Amino acid sequence: MKIIRYPNIENTTKLLKRPVLEMESIRQKVIPILNSVKENSDEALFNFTKDFDGVNLESLRVEKSEFDEAEKLISDDLKTAIEIAMQNIFKFHSSQKSEINKIEIDEGIICWRKSVPIEKVGLYIPGGSSPLFSTLLMLGVPAKIVECKEIIVCTPPQKNGKVPPQILYVAKSLGLTNIFKVGGAQAIAAMAYGTETIPQMDKIFGPGNQWVTVAKQLVNADGVAIDMPAGPSEVLVIADDSANPKFVAADLLSQAEHGPDSHVVLLTTSEVLIDAVTTEIENFTKQLSRKEIIKKSLSNSVIILVHDLKEAIAISNNYAPEHLILSVVNAEEVAEKVI
Repeated sequence: MKIIRYPNIENTTKLLKRPVLEMESIRQKVIPILNSVKENSDEALFNFTKDFDGVNLESLRVEKSEFDEAEKLISDDLKTAIEIAMQNIFKFHSSQKSEINKIEIDEGIICWRKSVPIEKVGLYIPGGSSPLFSTLLMLGVPAKIVECKEIIVCTPPQKNGKVPPQILYVAKSLGLTNIFKVGGAQAIAAMAYGTETIPQMDKIFGPGNQWVTVAKQLVNADGVAIDMPAGPSEVLVIADDSANPKFVAADLLSQAEHGPDSHVVLLTTSEVLIDAVTTEIENFTKQLSRKEIIKKSLSNSVIILVHDLKEAIAISNNYAPEHLILSVVNAEEVAEKVI
């Protein structure tokens, strides 16, 4: 990571410039994929899975035996961690359910707001080099809480033609059985337009690479609802001398490992912390399987030494990170200044 000390605050916009993505060239490649799925349905999905994932599938749907096999491959420790995460996510999102509050705004005129579940939702779960089963927890739990009528999951298969066992274990734990072995732009097309095997969905959720992002934008322009066109992962950590350098390093690496275009930033008031965090990043990286991706991500990332927390907040507010972590003594007080 580049280290910048006490920059002029006006110059931080340039210092924190996000990696530029060349989307137009990807768009021109994604359009034919969407059109092919529209025209050729399952046949296109099998062909693209062979071309992009290197797998010859006999079926797109995950069978019951595959769920049972996956469960045997998951360690007890991971099962426990997944269960705890599921309970925590369930508690948080359950609290968002609200009772209908009817208000008489004028004599005989009663208004109220009622939230109803989307009937058919498609969840895209990235696979590839890092199966994001946590994404399935984050999307699947709320969908189950509100009782969406139909929930399907699309995720790319591994080279052995199977879905990563962690994803299948989470799906089984949530009671999700309609899981399909298809990824990339072709998965978005399948959920947007429907095929012989994969039903058309009302709304598509979930992150992905640049191809998936562009595909979601294109089907959205075609009238299909999406959550948002998620970009590369990013995190900004604001830390003072009270911060634990191991925790700060772990927070930065948690996003850096997502992809070479991830962007991570540390703003700190402590020179000592900079040395400690960089040491911990080096130590952690040596132990991680995705070290090459992390190194590429960190080459685009920066540590900035600032005079005080007021300056750090000003820089953060201007940057507006996807994830913001406050590792400071008075975190709640500082959080009130985030805009």
